[in-house]
Amino acid sequence: MADDKAQNVLGEVLELCSLKPLTGFTRNGQCETGPQDLGSHTVCAEVTREFLDYSRSKGNDLVTPVPAFGFPGLRPGDRWCLCAARWREALEAGCAPRVALRSTHERALEVVSLDDLKAHALDLS
Repeated sequence: MADDKAQNVLGEVLELCSLKPLTGFTRNGQCETGPQDLGSHTVCAEVTREFLDYSRSKGNDLVTPVPAFGFPGLRPGDRWCLCAARWREALEAGCAPRVALRSTHERALEVVSLDDLKAHALDLS
């Protein structure tokens, strides 16, 4: 169930990341998290080809559809709730995708810095 009080990294109400494709650990479109989410799927990112290739090289194929799990496969430009640690790994490898701060859960800050997220922000004005 959605937590109406979930906050983003800016201290505001967490906004929707994506409904198409439907993302989030709970598949409600938001990068919410909870005790069952061991990967902390809290970073709302707009994936790039470079990131998708990097993720595949690390054993997480986000491109190939998996119909049995309702996963359509991602394409560059799609928004997806990424594991905060994988985003940080991609940052260190020089291929971190851009981030929707207003849709990135505050728990991401346990793994990545706000400065790094802001440096890759899609929605910082």
